[in-house]
Amino acid sequence: MACINIGFRRATPEDAAALARVHVASWHKAYRGIVPDAHLQGFTVERRTERFRQSLASDSEETYLAERDNRIVGFLTIGGCRDEDVDRATTGEIWGIYLAPSYWRKGIGRFLCGQGEKMLASRGFCVATLWVLEKNVQARRF
Repeated sequence: MACINIGFRRATPEDAAALARVHVASWHKAYRGIVPDAHLQGFTVERRTERFRQSLASDSEETYLAERDNRIVGFLTIGGCRDEDVDRATTGEIWGIYLAPSYWRKGIGRFLCGQGEKMLASRGFCVATLWVLEKNVQARRF
């Protein structure tokens, strides 16, 4: 794999609109035919922008972004595992990795996953979980 040139930093509330654009584009491309069209139609940049702005301002989620050519092209969200059947002291979770569809299969998702694993390990988690929809074949291969 070729070396990738990616900026990586913690997201701020000012990044909300750009994160929302990536999130919505990724969902609409990846989940078409997997989740109902009505749900995708309600998954809008405007709604996601407000949600990102709130969560980033309150620091309720730990979100990092990937930048290329001064443009946000993806993001990673991590935290403690939300599953109830695990040891939460030792299990962290990659809550999400999303990329703008034009940046899929360029090594950026692998980079973000690696960063997430390192950050979770630095916080003392020795197990990391990542949930994907069963019918999302592309994500399962990843």
